[in-house]
Amino acid sequence: MIQQTVPLMGAALQIKDLEVYRDWLLDGPRDLEIQDPIAPEVLDGDWRTAARHAREMLRGYTGRLGIHGPFLGLDLAPYDPKVRQVVIERLRQGLAFAEAVGATHMVLHSPFLCFGTPAHVFTPFARREWTIKEAHAVIEPLLPQAEALDCMLVIETIADGSVAPLLDLVRSFDTPLVRLSIDVGHVCMMQQIGGPTPDQWVREAGDLLAHVHLQDTDGHLDRHWAPGDGAINWYAFFTALQTLSHQPRLLLELEDHAHIPRGMAYLTRCGFAC
Repeated sequence: MIQQTVPLMGAALQIKDLEVYRDWLLDGPRDLEIQDPIAPEVLDGDWRTAARHAREMLRGYTGRLGIHGPFLGLDLAPYDPKVRQVVIERLRQGLAFAEAVGATHMVLHSPFLCFGTPAHVFTPFARREWTIKEAHAVIEPLLPQAEALDCMLVIETIADGSVAPLLDLVRSFDTPLVRLSIDVGHVCMMQQIGGPTPDQWVREAGDLLAHVHLQDTDGHLDRHWAPGDGAINWYAFFTALQTLSHQPRLLLELEDHAHIPRGMAYLTRCGFAC
């Protein structure tokens, strides 16, 4: 089944930006991701007050709401059991924040680092099975809490040089609670060393793709520019999205949130999104 409608674009924002974009978010309504829980100082502070403020700002919002989980200094597949407990504790805090705001997705970061050419993921040195095992030791304890909240854990492409390991990890859970997230800019950067194009990631992921961070880049750094400011082939990417039988959550994730209107103007002008 091929989609025929132009997708509605949302955004990844901090709570302080909600007032500026509230009317735009309510129009649709659009997908939204709150990114404050990324920061450890937020989770170690009065985050419940921040969550209540977010809910007040979003009164009347009925769109698909998620959060970006904590990741700074955290590995999703640590070998050290003491480190693993720290990661689990932080991610449980993330889910508590998700519950407080009514979120139904939380972004995690892929544990696969392409240290070499993309072909390395198929060699014994890649330790794919080991990484999947260690990731299970972190994620499985989170699943009962995620299920109670009806909150998907979406694992985002970071330095993935191939679709195979990350898709293997997602499939290994055999649950709709664990799905794939594509960051288009990250994938474009890995394309420079032979990784798949962003549109190929979409086609390979298929029904497992639940979430997308949209940002543009020149392929050299993680720019988080507005779409149209970099070198990404957005025509190919949105054409691939049209082949899906479902609509992933689509979120502009820009370094400067003030550039959201310009990015939206580009996507609308090209007929890719509205």
